[in-house]
Amino acid sequence: MNLERNVPLQPYNTFGIAAKAVALVRVRGESDLRAVLADPQLSTLPRQVLGGGSNIVLTGDVKALVLKMEVPGLRLAKETDKHWIIEAGAGVDWHELVDWTLAHGYPGLENMALIPGTVGASPVQNIGAYGVELQDRFESLDAQDLLTGEVFSLNAAQCGFSYRDSVFKHASAGPDDLGLAGRAVILRVRFALPKRWKPELGYADLERKMTETGNHAPTARQIFDWVCAIRRAKLPDPQVIGNAGSFFKNPTVTPEQCADIIARDPKVVHYHLDDGRIKLAAGWLIDACGWKGKSVGHAGVYEKQALVLVNRGTAEHPCTGGEVMTLAKAIQTSVYERFGILLEPEPVVI
Repeated sequence: MNLERNVPLQPYNTFGIAAKAVALVRVRGESDLRAVLADPQLSTLPRQVLGGGSNIVLTGDVKALVLKMEVPGLRLAKETDKHWIIEAGAGVDWHELVDWTLAHGYPGLENMALIPGTVGASPVQNIGAYGVELQDRFESLDAQDLLTGEVFSLNAAQCGFSYRDSVFKHASAGPDDLGLAGRAVILRVRFALPKRWKPELGYADLERKMTETGNHAPTARQIFDWVCAIRRAKLPDPQVIGNAGSFFKNPTVTPEQCADIIARDPKVVHYHLDDGRIKLAAGWLIDACGWKGKSVGHAGVYEKQALVLVNRGTAEHPCTGGEVMTLAKAIQTSVYERFGILLEPEPVVI
């Protein structure tokens, strides 16, 4: 175990907010966490898990012990009649995993190309894009108990996946509750990628690409390239403009609620879900309230995609987490006052 003190966290959060970790341990395997638990000084400290830093907003220095998840590894774990089972360490870059699977002939993750963050964070958020969610390709994961150091495995049902949600986002409410927020960290994730692959092309942006290229039977690699091009055209590169990706979840409403909104705003972007509910495009709601391109202090709304908040600070005048959250709350108020919908932020506020 390597304990580091007063570690700058600006390189470890994609929003680029300046903050420090009072103490940080890089977790590259089970033994690192067990060493933390065996240390009489470290074992009693509160803990903050940090992956790729793509889904957090830092509002100050982190006084908890930061567990920087850097577990490596990418491999074909096994094959079944229907699937390739791919295992990736929690510290592997998500986009690197997607690219690796395609390079080795294992399609299925291509619609989720260029999602920022690490593999270990992907089940927590049940990430998804362009018609595919992590739960659609999930097989199992290994996690480690933050109290005992015990390693255990969970299948999809035990992870409790729903839209941008899982048991890892909820604290336990009792002895029979499997809420794992603050109780466990993810070490490795396994994906079941279909041998009988078929493309997922139901989103308008992908349909537009098919029309533009005349290619109505794309390969997985071509879909990967299309998704990368679409995302790069819409979303800022965190290496250039600090951001945490999509800042708000797309809200779901009843058909009656959607009909009421359409009566007032016929152009509202919406999608019908299998369970009868309707998903509204949060970016459209924010744009309709006039926020695209606006700023509060040194936090702003991206000019090309209203769903993304960006860092407009400089070295002399850095953007703070407080400014980001002030902007986010102002947006929430505007959308609620116009549409009666309270947007829910995606990032974790620390």
